[in-house]
Formats: sequence, structure tokens, C-alpha cells
Amino acid sequence: MNCASSGKAKHSENKPFNIMTTASVLGAGSWGTALATVLAQRGIEVRLWCRNPEQAAQMADSRENHLYLPGVRLGENIIPTDDFNFAVQSGVILCVIPSAAMADLAVSLAGAGIPPDTILISCTKGLERETGRRMTEILSSHLPENPIAVLSGPNHAEEVGRQLATAAVIGCKDEEIALHLQELFTLPWFRTYTSQDVAGIELGGATKNVYAICAGISEGLGLGDNAKAALVTRGLAEMIRLGTSLGGSPATFQGLSGVGDLMVTCYSTHSRNNKVGKMLGSGQDIDQVLNSMTMVAEGVPNTISFYEAARRAGINTPIIDQAYAVISGHKGPDIALNELLNRDPRPETDS
Repeated sequence: MNCASSGKAKHSENKPFNIMTTASVLGAGSWGTALATVLAQRGIEVRLWCRNPEQAAQMADSRENHLYLPGVRLGENIIPTDDFNFAVQSGVILCVIPSAAMADLAVSLAGAGIPPDTILISCTKGLERETGRRMTEILSSHLPENPIAVLSGPNHAEEVGRQLATAAVIGCKDEEIALHLQELFTLPWFRTYTSQDVAGIELGGATKNVYAICAGISEGLGLGDNAKAALVTRGLAEMIRLGTSLGGSPATFQGLSGVGDLMVTCYSTHSRNNKVGKMLGSGQDIDQVLNSMTMVAEGVPNTISFYEAARRAGINTPIIDQAYAVISGHKGPDIALNELLNRDPRPETDS
């Protein structure tokens, strides 16, 4: 039984955790690289895996990820590699890849024969479009014996890489494993909290990407602070309504992975999803926007995934619906916003 499901992982009942000496980060984008620097500060060996051998060689030689996190030096205990079998030989593995690739990664991890007590941590914010599964659900379906957790929160890689003050939340059903991971991810400038609401953490971290696009659209249209604040606030209400229907706890959406992540993604200049929205609001179509970007903006596939998830669950999600219409090319941003503003009047809080 794994940490994404109920109950405790088998190994936590039988023996204490070994002292961690090696950790693996699968995915050498900006967030994966930033997390590698966090773990490296703990004095352990960090194996940073990327698919591209040239990128791995460049990082190993220059001690910097010039493509995705320039200006952040990689400590000597960070080992960039394209050797997957070498990379996964650790007691804890962070999965930091685009959501669309998580299922393939889970298959590869299962095929690599990692031990059943290896802890897997999803650091990816999204849903699988075809099934609506969360990232930990995908991992647990292929690796049912492994303990599985999630790490999320208002965490921009650019600031984590510079060791600016940051807080995050670790979700795991097994409290002992959560506490173990909390210790691993605690530094003077990086503070972590624990939670057993894995679903709520994942759902909050993924839905906020959609609202960040909407906040960016309002900026691109030149609508000002009032409109943006209204969108973000109503987005939170919608996040809670949809997230609780999909299995999350209402309190979780008031925390770091909910309102915290929503705030930073909707207002920060580092936000890729906010940037997507600004470009859409200024008149570019979605193909132009995506072709101009070098990194994945999870809000685009997340919008489609959550639109479909809301339809399956029968939940009212007017903001997600209009974001979907814009991204799919069915409406212009100005028309979508006008329709939001002209919906029938209603109470502010749900009954």
C-alpha cells in the first residue's frame, strides 16, 4: 500500500528510515534543477536526470543549467546524468516532469525495478487528461508497493534557486514518511509543512494554473487591478468547489498549495501561465503563444483536463469554462470576460 492511498506504508511499520545519502531528481527543467539545489544543501548526493545527453554534459561541465535556470550554480554533489538506471538508484526519487509525460515515467520506473521502499515524490502540477487522474494516482497505479508523496506550494524555481525564503507543503497519507520528508526538505530558507490531504494538495496546485492564465488575460486586456483581484478571488471559490468534489479537503485550499500558490502564480513575473494569459489577452492565439515558449506552461493542458473533469463531476466552473473556450479558439478573451461579467447575479458564498 502506498502513501497516495489510505493506510501506512509497510516499511514504516517495520523499521526506521535509513539515513538518506542519495536522492534523485527526474527532470532537469527549472523546477527540477531548483529542487536539486535544495537537496544538495542537505549535503547528500543528488542525481539530476535529463533525457538529453548534451544537456547533461553541459550542466556537468559548466555547473549551471543555462537553458532552464541560468545564474544558479550547481553544487559539486549534484550529478547531472542522462543514465536513467543510474539516476533512480536512490532512497527518494522526485518526479519533476510535465504532467503529460508522467505515465511514461511511471512505466519506466516500474521497469527499472526500484525497491518497494523507495519513496516517490510528485512535484508536477497537473491532471492526466484522458482519465482525470492526479500525478500520485498515476505513479501508484504502476508502483503500488512504493510510498508516494507530493510536494507543492507557492514556489517559483527562480527564487528557490537563489535561496530566497520559501515555504512548501508535503502531502502523504503516512505521517511518518511525511515527517521524514519534512526533515529532508527543511533548510533555514526553505520551510516545509505536512499534510495528509494528498488529493487537495495536488488539485490546488494544478487548478491555480488555469486561474493564472485568466489573471494574465485580464492584464493583457488592460483591465486593471480590480478585475484581476475579482478573478483571483472568484477563482479561489471555484477551486474549492471543484477541488472538494474531486476529493480534496476545503481547508487545504486555504493553505500553501491553494490560495498561496494561486497568489504567487497570478501575480508573479516568473509565472509562465500568467505570461500565457497576457499574450492571449494582447491578441495572440494559443499556437503563437506556445510556439514562443521554451518551457511547458501546465495551465494550458490543465485547463482542458479540469474542464473535462468538471463536466464529468457535474460542477459549475464558469471561469474554467471561459478559459477553455479561449484556449480552444472558440471565443476571444474580450468576449469570454464579458460573458463572465454578465452572468446571472448570485450570492458570493456557496450554500
